[in-house]
Amino acid sequence: MPAFAGFPPAVFAWFDGLEGDNSRDYVQRTRDVLDGPVRGGLEALLSELAGAEFGEEVKLFRQHRDLRFSRDKSPYKTRTYGLVRSPDRAYYAELSARGLYAGTGFYAPGREQLARFRDAVLDEAAGGELEALVGAARAQGLDVEGETLRSAPRGVPRDHPRIALLRHTALIAGRRLGGSGGIAREAALAHVAGTWRAAAPLLAWIALHVARA
Repeated sequence: MPAFAGFPPAVFAWFDGLEGDNSRDYVQRTRDVLDGPVRGGLEALLSELAGAEFGEEVKLFRQHRDLRFSRDKSPYKTRTYGLVRSPDRAYYAELSARGLYAGTGFYAPGREQLARFRDAVLDEAAGGELEALVGAARAQGLDVEGETLRSAPRGVPRDHPRIALLRHTALIAGRRLGGSGGIAREAALAHVAGTWRAAAPLLAWIALHVARA
């Protein structure tokens, strides 16, 4: 695989074009950009960061959307994303018209995982630790977000001191770097690796309390 060389302006212009023309014709006409600096560039970045610190396995997700159960029949995702992962944790990176995003956390958990998350948040020691980790991540410039319930989970009082965390059904810490003028190699690597390192303590909490039974 060619060495990671950064993301030129053409990468983000390609996503702008896809948002305006989400068609097979557009993708076929611009296949060299999609396969080269977009998907090839992201895979090269992830491969360069893979190793003992973040995990050995690199996974890039397909560009085609699954249309079987969707009313939106646009054939292509308007973002390209992938993971570096190990058996118990995963780090995420994404390209889109908005730039380069990096983050980690948990998304779309199973019922048992979500129950473990809530049990841990309800626990005074584990829940207090998570509050501190979320605060520390935000202090380092990360956005900590994710889907939430409109109200408290069943059986949890609405005035619980950690109700904001208990309402979460996903918890993601990350940040985005704009890409309108392109993103140089070193800036991209520093952004992704720095974001993952800043979020690593939060991910370790998730791996301990949520990912494992």
